[in-house]
Amino acid sequence: MYAISLGDDGAQLCPLEPWQAEEFLAHMDRGREFIGQYVGLPDVVTDPASSRAYLQGYADKAAADTGRICGIRCDGELVGAVILRTMDVAQGTAEAGCWLEPSAVGRGLVTRAARVVIDWAVEERGIHRVEWWASAANAPSIAVARRLGMTREGVLRESFRYRRKLHDMEIWAVLAPDWRANRPST
Repeated sequence: MYAISLGDDGAQLCPLEPWQAEEFLAHMDRGREFIGQYVGLPDVVTDPASSRAYLQGYADKAAADTGRICGIRCDGELVGAVILRTMDVAQGTAEAGCWLEPSAVGRGLVTRAARVVIDWAVEERGIHRVEWWASAANAPSIAVARRLGMTREGVLRESFRYRRKLHDMEIWAVLAPDWRANRPST
């Protein structure tokens, strides 16, 4: 399996595949309450079968070139992920997302990992527009969108029902020319 370094702290970005379902479920169990504040994933991944099905769904998306999932690892342990939830190469659009378990918060992992995935989408797959949707109450996710150089394009008021509550959803996006112009130099 390959890994992409996310910096000098040993963090890595790696593919997540169906055969890793048990590890993925253990990761979800460690972060279930925290991740579930704004992301419905903990309600979906509840046992080995649902964990495998979730990862298989992304394997199918990867095969169809319509999405991706990459795990964030610290010292070899899975602590989060970034996804291209949707990707339409013909239209040049994608929606990125993320989550972390509590032990990994505050280290810039999502921002670093999302940069790698967005850069791949723009440069390798020709994506022109990458969106980031977040509950307006999810300040950490909105902060990531800002750090990624995205522009807040609007708010869909009470558009997402989650755990019996209507959430306003903010839509942030970056266009390929802006991404390239503002990309940190390496």
